[in-house]
Amino acid sequence: MNALEPITLSRLLRPAATLLLILTVLTGIAYPFLVTGLAQLAFPDQANGSLIRRDGRPVGSALIGQAFTGPGYFWGRPSATAPTPYNAAASGGSNLGPRNPALRAAVAARVAALRAADPGNTAPVPVDLVTASGSGLDPHISPAAAEYQVARVARVRGLEPARLRALVVQHTQRRQFGMLGEPRVSVLQLNLGLDALR
Repeated sequence: MNALEPITLSRLLRPAATLLLILTVLTGIAYPFLVTGLAQLAFPDQANGSLIRRDGRPVGSALIGQAFTGPGYFWGRPSATAPTPYNAAASGGSNLGPRNPALRAAVAARVAALRAADPGNTAPVPVDLVTASGSGLDPHISPAAAEYQVARVARVRGLEPARLRALVVQHTQRRQFGMLGEPRVSVLQLNLGLDALR
């Protein structure tokens, strides 16, 4: 290009448009297909939502809790998502601090509901049964929270509490690598196992 040649708009736009097209193909098409393909090959379960299946049909995800409200089921952590519990499109906590009167009232109402569902249970209520997680989607409860509910579920279903305790132990996941996190119980998997009991 001669230094005296005038710079036209078309001469400026052509390289910019070419670069836009190349980057669109690379980052908008090729890269997502490559990453999706590698994920499907290396981690097919996780790449497809960590679905839990029953009789070949998906019934939920290992990553997102579900609202169980029947007295014959184990209940999960409360969810702070709106407009429905465990709404993955609205993940988030309530943002209420421990001194907030609204949080105290919500916790008191949850404790009262647990006591009303199982009046004979005088054990302390585990904190994870009355407080929501930071995401509002937590699919797990602590083994203590599952144990707290054993008597109610056993009474409603007419089962021996010992059978339910064994089921809780069977569905308790240990700490990752023996040191990360806390032992936890997947509420959905526990309730699926409960439905399979005869």
